[in-house]
Amino acid sequence: MISVLDIVHDTMVDGPGFRTSVYCAGCSHACPGCHNPQSWDMEAGHRLSTDDIMREIISDPFANVTFTGGDPMFQAVGFLDLAKAIRRETDKNIWCFTGFRFEQLVAKAEQRALLEHVDVLMDGPFILSLRNPDLLFRGSSNQRAILVGESLRQGRVVELSDEDILSM
Repeated sequence: MISVLDIVHDTMVDGPGFRTSVYCAGCSHACPGCHNPQSWDMEAGHRLSTDDIMREIISDPFANVTFTGGDPMFQAVGFLDLAKAIRRETDKNIWCFTGFRFEQLVAKAEQRALLEHVDVLMDGPFILSLRNPDLLFRGSSNQRAILVGESLRQGRVVELSDEDILSM
């Protein structure tokens, strides 16, 4: 079960192309200037099963998937189950937004397990003084677009350039 605020179809703000974005509840980063502070409260969402969410994802055959929020890493076990179902039942790619740094996540078993099923991780807290509206799919310049599989294989962060992102 995942505490979900909303599922948005055919959005183009959470990754390249059309995406189905799962907005989860719960985030304790509380970044000043956050564009989604209503997502901070874990109790603000409604509990949905993997099957419920998969019905939404499958209903849009041309959209890839984004996990966002809130911060999906606070519900890593639920999102891991969902990511496995997406991999099993579709050929969609998965993006995940988090306020944690990649290096923090690989050190935690539950979060690392989720990372192993994510294609691109947008990591790092939003920092208002580093806000840059010209960045693709990121709010501040400290946030990175990370190619997760390659980063796990190489044991170091492999970042995507804006050109790489646009070609996805």
